[in-house]
Amino acid sequence: MVQVFHEGELVKTHAALEQGKRTDKNDYPPEKIAFQMRTPIWCRGQASQVGDACRQVIDQLLEVNALYRLRAAQGVLGLRKKYGDTRLEAACAKAIAVGDPSYRTVKGILVAGTETDPEPETGDAGASAFLHGPEGLFADAVIPTQISGTVGDDQGNGDAEEAAR
Repeated sequence: MVQVFHEGELVKTHAALEQGKRTDKNDYPPEKIAFQMRTPIWCRGQASQVGDACRQVIDQLLEVNALYRLRAAQGVLGLRKKYGDTRLEAACAKAIAVGDPSYRTVKGILVAGTETDPEPETGDAGASAFLHGPEGLFADAVIPTQISGTVGDDQGNGDAEEAAR
């Protein structure tokens, strides 16, 4: 038997365990209980109430390592309080469209207020900004050729000396 006292008064009694730990959830403050009750199943149910895009974001977050990424899923759903279901659904849809359905992206879209902005027409078919075609930035660049030394150069620094001349 394990007994817990506070200022000389018996507060709690637990039956002793040989291994492991036992937690009585009734001992937690209400905000901690609410956090623990927000399981992956709860998150999926809440996301379904918001909309299909939100459900898709939550499903992707919880697809791999659900317990590790549970906090991110809870965070996305927590944005409902501040921004509402309509804006959250639009932000989730936009995050999916840009290929980054994460808490950080969804929150950034909502903070910036860009969830209803149309996707920009770039004409690059989604290519990265660093990819250029043949007419790109370096099309007219002159690439210097390597200066080679003589074969069997006894001084060992033939290339460097030749380049210095």
